Amino acid sequence: MGNLFGRKRRSRVTEQDRAVLQQRDKLRQYQKRLSLGLERERALARQLLRDGKKEKALLLLKKKRYQEQLLDKTENQISNLERMVQDIEFTQIEMKVIEGLKIGNECLNKMHQVMSIEEVERIIGETQDAVEYQRQIDELLAGSLTEEDEDAILEELNAITQEQLELPEVPSEPLPEKIPEVSPIKNRPKPELVAAS
Repeated sequence: MGNLFGRKRRSRVTEQDRAVLQQRDKLRQYQKRLSLGLERERALARQLLRDGKKEKALLLLKKKRYQEQLLDKTENQISNLERMVQDIEFTQIEMKVIEGLKIGNECLNKMHQVMSIEEVERIIGETQDAVEYQRQIDELLAGSLTEEDEDAILEELNAITQEQLELPEVPSEPLPEKIPEVSPIKNRPKPELVAAS
């Protein structure tokens, strides 16, 4: 189907990676050939021993032993190549981290240019001055009132409190000495009448 937007995807495999991987693949093919050859030579050595050709069998086993050593060396070389690929990958990651740190440092430097240490110190100083000024105002307000001022404030508070209560006026005429009693029983209906109705 191809790429939807016509953009070619960049391969993450670099030329260096390709070269290392090709060398590894060649070494693996060489290993495979050696392994197959070792099996053939072992079978041939057995056949030579059966045929009574001990000297030729011994020579063939020496050759086989040499090829086994080559096989071990090849395995070591493959391990070295794979380690090299891992080292390259790790170095690429380190380079990306360093690039990220570089960009972060540039960003921090730009922010530091906007807000310098002198500017921060000035703002902190202004804030401390404003706090000190407010504290002085609070002290003046709290300490400037004398006892007379305190008494006047309390009198004004009492006057305001009295205005809010609005009590009824006290009558000026003297109260009668005896109040006629009203009997609560006189005005009550009789129980028989209540039941009858």
